[in-house]
Amino acid sequence: MATRTLAGSRIRERRIAQGLRQADLALDVGISPSYLNLIEHNRRRIGGKLLQSLAHRLEVDPSLLAEGAEQEVIARLGNVAARLGEEIGVASSADFANRFPGWANLVIRAGRRIDELERNVETLTDRLTHDPHLAATLHEVLSTVTAIRSTASILSDTREIEPEWRDRFHRNINEDAGRLADRAQALVGFLDGASDTQSEVGSPQEEVAGFLSAYGWHFPALEEGRAGAVESYLSGAVQIKSSSALAIAGKYLDCYVEDAERMPLATIRAAIEQQGPDPLRLSTLLGQDLASVMRRLATLPEHGFGLVVCDASGTMLYRKPTDGFSIPRFGALCPLWPLFQALSRPMMPLSQRVLMPGRGGMSEALFDTYAVAQAVLSTDYGADPLLEATMLIAPANQEGQGQGRESAGRLIGASCRICPRESCAARREPSIVSVRF
Repeated sequence: MATRTLAGSRIRERRIAQGLRQADLALDVGISPSYLNLIEHNRRRIGGKLLQSLAHRLEVDPSLLAEGAEQEVIARLGNVAARLGEEIGVASSADFANRFPGWANLVIRAGRRIDELERNVETLTDRLTHDPHLAATLHEVLSTVTAIRSTASILSDTREIEPEWRDRFHRNINEDAGRLADRAQALVGFLDGASDTQSEVGSPQEEVAGFLSAYGWHFPALEEGRAGAVESYLSGAVQIKSSSALAIAGKYLDCYVEDAERMPLATIRAAIEQQGPDPLRLSTLLGQDLASVMRRLATLPEHGFGLVVCDASGTMLYRKPTDGFSIPRFGALCPLWPLFQALSRPMMPLSQRVLMPGRGGMSEALFDTYAVAQAVLSTDYGADPLLEATMLIAPANQEGQGQGRESAGRLIGASCRICPRESCAARREPSIVSVRF
């Protein structure tokens, strides 16, 4: 059923809301009640003068009857249904959105909340498994408990102990118990911080990630080239607590300024209008290196591209997530990512369509990835090149994406720890998930 024919449902809802009888409305616009009944049940198309007359009588703009809910709402409803494994047609989604706009928005918000909670489960699970600070704190707690147990065992099993040694053992137990209390309190505070979905603490990289996320990875003052904008952003960065994080954030913003100066916002957007968001075509058109173009694309809020940057060891230097593509904050990433393939072929642009498993048994998400490994400029003659790999992540259904490649996509994951695919040659450890968390 065409979306346009759903005007009948909207007419019916408006009529009922105003307390009009079907026969009265039909009489007012000069048609029979039976014909109006067919219109309201979407069995007859409507337009022109009749649509104008109905809109006038119902005191509503004709476009609201003809167009109904925005296509974005309908698309989001379909996306929520697809991720929950349900097949709901466009017509059904449009009918629901037009008749019950409040419920439609509630369903969309619930879908987003489900995604957010499942991302939190992934993050916290990975954090509890791999976070070095947590591992060190737990080791200290266990070591202190062992020391207290050993001292207490000596006092319990030895019947005759000289007063001087007994006092020393008591003092050791007291000091160890104090350290244990401090470590336990620190551990509780750390876990409380980890449970905060808005918190990005634990390492300098996480502090920087929280800072960038707060601005949506887009900095208008840097786009405009305002003097002192970098210092202003850094001085107001409440997410940054350490000097290391401050240095990392400063380096990122300096790079942002350089990219924005070489590819101003109006220029990059005009180039996208001309060539589409394909980074290799944009690199040729703008005369800029591919990694810079990928970074620039990731700063455009209207596209929602994801970005990952790593060094030659595979250590993640930068991460900008995108919906449906999981990028772990801790632990090793999936070795099948094109990001790591690029490291073995420096300066060779790679493009690959990939399938990322959905969370909690939801359908897989299809993405187009673009990757390249480039040498970081050295200040010494004869120095070995230091490589950095950059990967741009784009939903595969975007215009201009995925042309000339297989539509199926290569199966990848986030990390072995949270990947539900058991039959994978690259698996390093068992997964903690099967179908759902």
